[in-house]
Amino acid sequence: MAYTDALGTVHQADPQARIVSLVPSITELLCDLGLAAQVVGRTGFCIHPHDVVQGIPKVGGTKDVNIDKIRKLAPTHLVVNIDENEKPTVDLLAEFVPHIVVTHPLRPRDNLELARLMGGVFCRERQAAEWCAAFEAEYALLQATPKGQPQTMLYCIWQDPWMSISEDTYIARMLEEIGWRVPPLGEVRYPEFRWSAELIAGIDGVLLSSEPYRFTEAHADALEKQIGKPVLLVDGEMMSWYGSRSLQGLKYLRELARR
Repeated sequence: MAYTDALGTVHQADPQARIVSLVPSITELLCDLGLAAQVVGRTGFCIHPHDVVQGIPKVGGTKDVNIDKIRKLAPTHLVVNIDENEKPTVDLLAEFVPHIVVTHPLRPRDNLELARLMGGVFCRERQAAEWCAAFEAEYALLQATPKGQPQTMLYCIWQDPWMSISEDTYIARMLEEIGWRVPPLGEVRYPEFRWSAELIAGIDGVLLSSEPYRFTEAHADALEKQIGKPVLLVDGEMMSWYGSRSLQGLKYLRELARR
């Protein structure tokens, strides 16, 4: 059977695949599907599941990968993501890695297709089906959670310069599940912005993510005093990691909705 990735490339199932994953959240999913022994390379940001990934060689970061290290690992498959990995790097890797599996989840329910793709290409269809059933159960609980008043929340991912997210991102679609939207800041998916009276007047609050910038409660307290609007520190993994961590992410959204 064949499986189609985010770019429309068709992949055949391969039970003997040697996989390098350049996507932290998908590395976790591959391990949870029982594929850890076939993941021969990962980034330094692939930190879950902690005990399992310690035995998988690092090949650099999501953007500054070590081409020579990957070449020596002789992978048959490279798993990448449109947002996290840079095309010129992937193009270089495609010169010697036979199969490039491209992912691009944009909304929570895209996790179902992602799990089926990974389970299909790497011959873990049963495990993927079980994972999808667990996701559907969590998603049903989220849908049954009473939603409060609609809110416009500025989601911050970086400081110096300040950066946020656009409406066309996985994080924004996660927030939509509980009736929260992000303010329009232009066409860029991860825009820089400046604080202004107009911006502050147009939002109900601010969400400071714990990653990729390590915002803390101290940042939240200081910013809340500065702008006079509620500022909440949120777990970036829960909001932005698709794959395995999205199960916890759906539970986390239910908690946010109650707050």
